[in-house]
Amino acid sequence: MTVLTRRRLLRRAALSATAATAARVSVRPASGVAIAATSLLAAACDPDSPDADPNPERRLGLRFPDGFRWGAATSAYQIEGAAKEDGRGASVWDTFSHTPGRTRNGDTGDVAADHYHRWANDLDLMKDLGLRSYRFSISWPRVQADGTGKANQRGLDFYRRLVDGLHERGIEPMATLFHWDLPQALQDLGGWENRDVAYRFADYAAAVFEALGTAVPVWLTINEPKTVVQNGYLGGHHAPGLRDPDAAYLVAHHLQLAHGLAVRALRAESDARIGPALNLHPCYPADDRPETETATRLYDGYENRLYLDSILRGAYPQDVLDDLGPDSRMVRGIRDGDLAVISSPVDLLAVQYYTPYYVTGGGDTETRWPTSEAFWQQIFPDGMFDMLTRITRDYGPIPLTITENGLPCPDELGSDGTVDDPGRVEFLRDHFAAAHRAIEAGVPLESYHVWSLMDNFEWAEGYEQRWGLVYVDYPTQRRILKRSAHWYKGVIRDNTV
Repeated sequence: MTVLTRRRLLRRAALSATAATAARVSVRPASGVAIAATSLLAAACDPDSPDADPNPERRLGLRFPDGFRWGAATSAYQIEGAAKEDGRGASVWDTFSHTPGRTRNGDTGDVAADHYHRWANDLDLMKDLGLRSYRFSISWPRVQADGTGKANQRGLDFYRRLVDGLHERGIEPMATLFHWDLPQALQDLGGWENRDVAYRFADYAAAVFEALGTAVPVWLTINEPKTVVQNGYLGGHHAPGLRDPDAAYLVAHHLQLAHGLAVRALRAESDARIGPALNLHPCYPADDRPETETATRLYDGYENRLYLDSILRGAYPQDVLDDLGPDSRMVRGIRDGDLAVISSPVDLLAVQYYTPYYVTGGGDTETRWPTSEAFWQQIFPDGMFDMLTRITRDYGPIPLTITENGLPCPDELGSDGTVDDPGRVEFLRDHFAAAHRAIEAGVPLESYHVWSLMDNFEWAEGYEQRWGLVYVDYPTQRRILKRSAHWYKGVIRDNTV
């Protein structure tokens, strides 16, 4: 890796951790579609903003295909709690969150939303919403305390109860094998820098497949490998909290290898469907200069093609490999046969969309749209349309599912016991409309999972940000359906936005 590349990657990581302000300018996205005023959510969730829609619940008359599955998503460390119960081992996020200065207010996931004890009531809540699908994750250290060896039966029993409870309520389970909670014992051995961890992941996956069998019809392997790379190994503001570009992209390769090995492990155990869960961001040039086009292409390589090409085409993008250089740890770490494993055929691709990027000729980014409470999130529904149609255009008609899309709002429990979040209703309505337009354009989109089902531990932001459809009153663990949840219930019931 050249010194220039190393500096550029670290600069990108620093920018991602610092709220940048920029004047909004008029741009035309890759789709060529003008942006409707209702999608400009100034101040995102501020109902008093002059750009806020006074009637966000209004129907657009968009009916989704019969059988379309509406759902919601969570992850284990963010909601389960019970961090030291029933044989669960420590994860990198336990260590990270208990390290002073790492999370806002020193918050941890020790209790989170206490889902481990309240799972049955939470499933009843999902049934009341009418969810057709629930995407959750399985905690690796709950199944294997140190990441190896015999599975912890008490941990497996919890997930069996959860899966059976979903079926009893007519909700399809969609399980994610890894949502960032690597067992700390494996981190102590080098974590994802250690190639052997990819094989330990395959062993863990096989144990989970054997235990749950066909009760889970859809499996996702690795959640957002790019976030582990960029936030955990470049920016350092996620576990394990490192800033090492040379290690970061070796980690990227081993995460991809772990994905492929898990796919092969499932094929030996079950005929369930399986695929990766990738957070994908459309990258647009900030201006019309040739050098900006070139910089945008490379930015897209790091953001999207590094993961899509290796899984769906069996090769890493050459421009990214050239930029990293032949002496980079990633390039030197690729062994014969690795790409064949990584590109083991998958049944579907899970897409997670939050924000676009506008790339300058110098390889930095600009903010073009209003942002949410998460400063990095620009509100741009057409980016979802562009990404979904781009996948189908570039990689063929692989079935797609949206497994995360949402935003944080400053939700408060009102004196009347309700939570009013019209900005979230408007956000979801506009993104649902973009997804519908993609389906009309021929994208094989099967389902849509809102992030998140309930308020939870939002990683380095602790409990400061609320992303849920359901408000969690943390002192009492009481659940309250927000305005957006009541609206979403109607969308699911009618299959219409």
